[in-house]
Amino acid sequence: MTVPDDAWLVVVDMQEVFTGESPWAAPRYAHAGMAIEHLLPRFTGRTVFTRFVAPEHPEGAWVPYYRDWPFALVPDEDPVYALTEPFATAAADRGDPVVTEPTFGKWGTSLQAVVGDHPHLVLTGVSTDCCVLSTALAAADAGATVTVVADACAGASDEDHDRALAAMRLYAPLITVVDSQADL
Repeated sequence: MTVPDDAWLVVVDMQEVFTGESPWAAPRYAHAGMAIEHLLPRFTGRTVFTRFVAPEHPEGAWVPYYRDWPFALVPDEDPVYALTEPFATAAADRGDPVVTEPTFGKWGTSLQAVVGDHPHLVLTGVSTDCCVLSTALAAADAGATVTVVADACAGASDEDHDRALAAMRLYAPLITVVDSQADL
């Protein structure tokens, strides 16, 4: 598959909260990060980073969610929600936009303001089985062309990662799953 030159790289939630000893850690975070690093030069001027943050006042289903995950109910400027390196530096040095949302899916008016209404998105990041999946489905539903780079994503587990990729493959041709080395 050839990704067009005007496609946008969307780096989903490469944040501290998904590393190390965090209850939300993605075991293959570092592996996904290396693949994303290799993609960044290709998308200079067409990269957007996203951040997941807790809402200031959870409502609806988010109330019991944060009851289960109280460690994450901190302000968005808390270090747990910071982009990890080298992504924080890349965003700052390159002037790449950062979209911050209190939702799993990042497709919405803030991301659309950056990439346009019907872009070609190249999705990477974490967690494949949560924020990447939610972003991919909503964007495809809205008419965006979505390419998910499997080896530039990491799930809560390898099994969850694989299941999420399988689910997204069901949406072809709206969503295409590729490998960064073989297909980009």
